[in-house]
Amino acid sequence: MIDLHPAVERTARVITSVGDDQLALPTPCSAARVGDMIDHVGTFAQRFAAAARKRTDGHTQSPPRPSGDNLEPGWRQRLARDLTELAEAWADPHAWSGSTFAGGLELPGEVVGLVAIDELVVHGWDIAVSTDQQYQPSAHEVEAAMAFVTAVDAPRDGRLFGPIVAVADDAEPLDRLLALTGRDPSWRP
Repeated sequence: MIDLHPAVERTARVITSVGDDQLALPTPCSAARVGDMIDHVGTFAQRFAAAARKRTDGHTQSPPRPSGDNLEPGWRQRLARDLTELAEAWADPHAWSGSTFAGGLELPGEVVGLVAIDELVVHGWDIAVSTDQQYQPSAHEVEAAMAFVTAVDAPRDGRLFGPIVAVADDAEPLDRLLALTGRDPSWRP
């Protein structure tokens, strides 16, 4: 079981600091702008909180394509609440046991929890680097995200991960994680 509260708090701080004038900025994911990535994190927060609670009422299928156009007035406050709710849902040990649904797939709760930490760490970095904010997840969070990323034999076509980016053998753990998800750790807008 992993405490998602620190990752949630860090990601929420980054997201709620994004200005409206930054929503159209590019991200390391070439198909997504900052607003799109924020919308994705908001959808992910709601759906993965439902997954932690083993709910199957419409939050279990694949999410819609993210779009910054979906960000309503007050989205910063809503997203901060949704992220806090995500951390609270995964604070229950029951969330990490048995099976649940995420993205239309039935998976072990422990795997879905690792996906949650990966989403927080990687997309938190995406938004932070795109908006020139400081971002440093804990070694424990990076290690947990790495456990998921290295265990999944996913296509490298951009749907889950992009093609692996080469980094030095002695690269920092966060840089190795980013590279495995198809991101260039030295990317800047």
